[in-house]
Amino acid sequence: MIQKSPSFLIILSAPSGGGKSTILNEILKISDNVDYSVSFTTRKPRGVEQNGIHYHFVDETEFKKRIDDGDFLEYANVFGNWYGTSISYIKARLAAGKHVIMDIDVQGASLISATDVPYVKVFIIPPSMDVLRERLVLRATDSAEEIAKRLNTAKDELAFIPHYDYLVVNDDLQQAVSDVQAIIRAEENRVNRYIEPVEGFLTQEKHND
Repeated sequence: MIQKSPSFLIILSAPSGGGKSTILNEILKISDNVDYSVSFTTRKPRGVEQNGIHYHFVDETEFKKRIDDGDFLEYANVFGNWYGTSISYIKARLAAGKHVIMDIDVQGASLISATDVPYVKVFIIPPSMDVLRERLVLRATDSAEEIAKRLNTAKDELAFIPHYDYLVVNDDLQQAVSDVQAIIRAEENRVNRYIEPVEGFLTQEKHND
């Protein structure tokens, strides 16, 4: 019988305002085999964000204790706030046969790349810097100074694109969601996801005889 190890991390990265969280939420709506990794962060909630749903909001003391306890698969300081991913949650969901999708910055993605956890990395980018600037302004959550800072950071993040597996241009949201969904389906059928496929195929033939 042909078998495979089907579960992996789906890592979405993008410049701030690039739309990765929106795309992630759309993927969760249409995929019953994908779970969301709720990250830990020391930043304050924004708007309607709820603890335990959007993030686990903790103070810096608790966050650093979790670092010392080895509880994070990856963690990074972004714009003065800490973000981290629980390794115990990730491994439990993968063992249950679920993919785990997460939106993390390029620092966190680089750290995960150095682990033995299976993953696919997708970089999401707006069609232009002007569009990114417009989205940050329309989001109305940051000052002009903060927006300028995020745009400068975005330029640095672009240098990491060659280290990703896929690039999705988020011009039309539904098309971007479809592209990410297609990537997940393709990755499920990579040859290296299968466990000795030739032997499994031949074994099935013998059993049928």
